[in-house]
Amino acid sequence: MVSTTVGTGVATLGAIVLSLLTVPAQAAAPAGTAPLAAPDRTALRKLLRTALSQGAPGAFARIDDNGTVHHLAEGVADRSTKRALGTGDRIRVGSVTKTFTAVVMLQLVDEGRIKLDTSVNTYLPGLLPDKRITVRHVLSHRSGLYDHANTLFARSVPGFENVRDKVFTYRQLMDLSLAKPLTGKPGAAYAYSNANFVVAGMLIEKITKKPVATAYQNRIIKPLKLADTFYVHPKNTIPGKYSRGYMTADSAGRKIDSTRQTVSWAQSAGALVSSAKDVNTFLSAVVRGKLTSAAQLKQMLKWTPVNSTQAYGLGLRRRDLSCGISVYGHTGTVQGYYTWAFTSKSGKRSMTSFANTSNNGTVYATMNRTLESAFCG
Repeated sequence: MVSTTVGTGVATLGAIVLSLLTVPAQAAAPAGTAPLAAPDRTALRKLLRTALSQGAPGAFARIDDNGTVHHLAEGVADRSTKRALGTGDRIRVGSVTKTFTAVVMLQLVDEGRIKLDTSVNTYLPGLLPDKRITVRHVLSHRSGLYDHANTLFARSVPGFENVRDKVFTYRQLMDLSLAKPLTGKPGAAYAYSNANFVVAGMLIEKITKKPVATAYQNRIIKPLKLADTFYVHPKNTIPGKYSRGYMTADSAGRKIDSTRQTVSWAQSAGALVSSAKDVNTFLSAVVRGKLTSAAQLKQMLKWTPVNSTQAYGLGLRRRDLSCGISVYGHTGTVQGYYTWAFTSKSGKRSMTSFANTSNNGTVYATMNRTLESAFCG
């Protein structure tokens, strides 16, 4: 979720490997219609075990494949009790929250309550320094808003300990972002920033006149019957059976139990708790058009290039895999939790993979490869 680069403290928060080449303009998606090979369970198991050897206490992958479910898990959910990690454990899904937020926004567009190409300042007067920043720019990371997480986590462990139990208002987070100049011209280029989805949360609450938690609950969680999905902010605990999170310290590989945290620095950009089953159900519903109109799904799938194998739509990532398949979803990182959640173009195969660590670029790179094994075979 954080947009810094590998090797700079919390770079591994959300955007390890998100320090990607930015390119302006809209890109057409590749066909991505090659038939799906069966998931390579052997390769997936090897990747999970490799992640453990690199410092993750546990790692799992759940694949929902048109009625067939694959469960693979290695290691522990809790280093103290040694309880085994399972694919049913609840986890902090980080920036996967952004896709939930974008879906709510597009539902509001469907209802005629907001327009994608209207200035954010029309709805939130005076909030942003440039009236050219539109709702679409915010949802596609093309606003130029500075990512306040870079300030909060310039030093990863001290930064985390300073905000672990803190509760911010949206306005306080925006003040942190707006203390810095815009990073680029609105609408020009993709530049990942959590501040964009703080703005989205503010828009949802202004338009619906209710907390963003209510929007998630009534518009997504209840309709899809997501039993493990919660917006717990401002609480700092996870209900039910969950995996603990372990953030790697900047030196000596020491692991910090980071389970207890408000994730208030992210909120509508990254504070959801969910499970692999729920996230797979959600993403499948998104691409099948079960949550928005066909017109708004088309808007969600208008891509801005990130690099040669990635693009970003509205709160949705596209990954182009080596076998010619494109998959759609999001990555997520909060302290102690790495998540990959993607689905096929048809929504018939979805995978969520997870490691209960962060601030570990080696594990991140290993788990990133689970997409190839799950969708290319």
